[in-house]
Amino acid sequence: MPVAVLDRKLIRDLRRMWAQVLAIALVLACGVTILVLAVGVQRSLEGTLDAYYERNRFADVFAGARRAPASLLPEIRALPGVRTAETRIVGQVVLDLPGLSEPAAGRVVSLPEIGGPVLNLPMVVTGRMPDPGRADEVMVSRAFAEANGFVPGDRFSANLNGRKRVLTITGTALSPEFIYVLGPGAMLPDNRRFGILWMPRRALAAAFDLTGAFNDVSLALTREGRTEEVIPQLDRLLAPYGGSGAHGRADQASHVFVEGELTQLRALARLLPPVFFLISAFLVNMVLQRIVSLERSTIGLLKALGYSNAAVAGHFLKLAALVAAIGIAIGWGVGSWLGRGMARLYTEFFEFPYLVFQPRADSYAIAAAAGLAAAGFGALQAARRAAALPPAIAMAPPAPPVYRRGPVDRLAVRARLSQPAMMVLRGIARWPGRAAFSVLAMAAAVAMLMSASFFPDSLDAIIDTSFFEQNRQDAMLILAGDRGDDVVDDVRHLPGVLAAEPLLAVPAILRNGTLSRRVAVEARDADASLSRVTDGADRVVAPASEGIVLSDRLAERLAVTPGDTLRMEVLTGRRETLDLTVTGTARIHFGLGAYMDRAALSRLLRVPPQAGIVNVALDPAQADALYGAAKTIPGLATTVLLYQTRSSFRETIGENVLTSTIVYVIIAVLITVGVTYNGARIQLSERARELASLRIIGFTRAEVSFILMGELMALTIAAQPVGWVLGWGFAYAQVVSFSSDLYSLPFVMNPATYAKASLVVLAASAASALIVRRRIDRLDLVAVMKTRE
Repeated sequence: MPVAVLDRKLIRDLRRMWAQVLAIALVLACGVTILVLAVGVQRSLEGTLDAYYERNRFADVFAGARRAPASLLPEIRALPGVRTAETRIVGQVVLDLPGLSEPAAGRVVSLPEIGGPVLNLPMVVTGRMPDPGRADEVMVSRAFAEANGFVPGDRFSANLNGRKRVLTITGTALSPEFIYVLGPGAMLPDNRRFGILWMPRRALAAAFDLTGAFNDVSLALTREGRTEEVIPQLDRLLAPYGGSGAHGRADQASHVFVEGELTQLRALARLLPPVFFLISAFLVNMVLQRIVSLERSTIGLLKALGYSNAAVAGHFLKLAALVAAIGIAIGWGVGSWLGRGMARLYTEFFEFPYLVFQPRADSYAIAAAAGLAAAGFGALQAARRAAALPPAIAMAPPAPPVYRRGPVDRLAVRARLSQPAMMVLRGIARWPGRAAFSVLAMAAAVAMLMSASFFPDSLDAIIDTSFFEQNRQDAMLILAGDRGDDVVDDVRHLPGVLAAEPLLAVPAILRNGTLSRRVAVEARDADASLSRVTDGADRVVAPASEGIVLSDRLAERLAVTPGDTLRMEVLTGRRETLDLTVTGTARIHFGLGAYMDRAALSRLLRVPPQAGIVNVALDPAQADALYGAAKTIPGLATTVLLYQTRSSFRETIGENVLTSTIVYVIIAVLITVGVTYNGARIQLSERARELASLRIIGFTRAEVSFILMGELMALTIAAQPVGWVLGWGFAYAQVVSFSSDLYSLPFVMNPATYAKASLVVLAASAASALIVRRRIDRLDLVAVMKTRE
């Protein structure tokens, strides 16, 4: 019976405080949602990735060569630690697609003449694999087919090493090797203009003059095999045949991007939920402390009737648990819904055969435990206070507070503040701890908004730096192999070309002691203007003769500064080893860059000046003529049109930024409303008798409302500079945590970012206070004055 009575009281309390309970539950639900979403999606992604890699036999080691004999395969398979190996022919091709004036590009991969692939198995989605005896059949990646509206039986043209062929699509496929499909020189996937093509080996061998040879090999290792031990041995075997350096799965392009997404999900789960749980604990504490104060006599009566201290404390802990349960239920539902939506988004952005959001039970359990712990922590002090109240003291009115003139009063007198303003200051000074945490909670809301709002500014900086300061060319013509400088003169005579500049990319390993990074060292002419690098102040950085310029992130990874010496191991040609002086650092946002003077590099490598890429500036009026010529140029592997890259980057990133900004605004508003609304309700309950007295002695409704709202708005205004500092730090932490070898965000925080965040929080705070302020108009002055403090 005693338990039933307390439970009935608990239900009445929930009904009476439903708005406050809902406000707290929504804040807690945000933390639960993010935990369920981030942990659930992360585990679903990891589970899908592991299963996909295993079923389709994704390789452990990859390597390329210029032209290695097929007879080398038994030696590769005999290497210690190698379980199996498979050679292939891989190349870049220019595509002429129906309905597309500009040239597209493709990466063509050979299929065995007998049987299917041993490693990196493509999974047929529609149609069938090409007939090994047919040189005009091809299977294409699913995303490429969908973007172009292709179905089995459709045709398009391809420039295979200078030979134009009409290819027939036999089917579409997915591959664990191409989960994230990125074209040469591209920064984001463009499935309309770049795709993966699988063709019979015999046809590719004839097209690329590789009959009886290969230029790509993949290895699967035994359980005892170690990547770091196998790679040097494989490089040794491939070195005489133009080997470009082997690398493990950790450096495989597609896998790196997927791992980057997993890293961001882990960072999301670590950074945000603790903020919401801490604010929820504060709100629970604030509300329950006030309930204990208002229900002193009720607590005393319950104890006098025989309820134990444990039963009374348990009653308040149950109230906190119910608030947490509501928030957990909301968080579970919203987190599951958002998780399914994110899984669908990943299947569009990444080429998975499937990705079902199926978080394990422990994901929900972890989120629920965190939510209950936060609510319990917040309720603990109030429950202990209620349990410690002796019945006789609890049933007596509380001793009136002792007021004395303090620093705040003296300051208010000197400032000649009005009486309502002095009351506002005294209210804040009376509860300094609560005021301080209210400021911190609303500052967290400002910080949330700033951490979302700074992204557009950072992305604008990326676009300005990457596309207008550094990569100013209109197109990049990527050649099938390194050529002499006469190729640049040939390009200059193409229709629509206004300027052409050579660029040579040399694969190499840069070492500083035990630290090393594999990069493509870019060599440009000293007077190059279409493609260049700049430092953090947008000044052009030109490599000194026989020196090397590193991107700031690469210099950090190698622990070198200008003036230091590092070793460069060239992975092509004679595989020279050079000792170079770091002459400067540059600021780039994509990849790890290293840059040299092209003439100096040619002297060091003892070869004539060469070019593998030609950067061009175009006449827009003749662009179509150049596109038509590019589709038939012999020796052209692919083209990259920078204006398309710019527009694709803006469009894709813009959609993601808009979505994240909306989410962060909702989160910030929930935090602000939760803190402000609960604070206003508690102040109204604490000061209802005081405010009613003021109305009776002649204060207007506006003056009385100012006392209630003034304290809240003062705390909100005080929270703004604190929020700016927290927001700056939180945004900087995001920049650091999301930075990787693939990309980095510049830290840009414009004044408008501070203003927008503050305006949203101030508006939400004012709206919450106005909702509570309406209760002042409905105060029954006589009834309030009759209530006992």
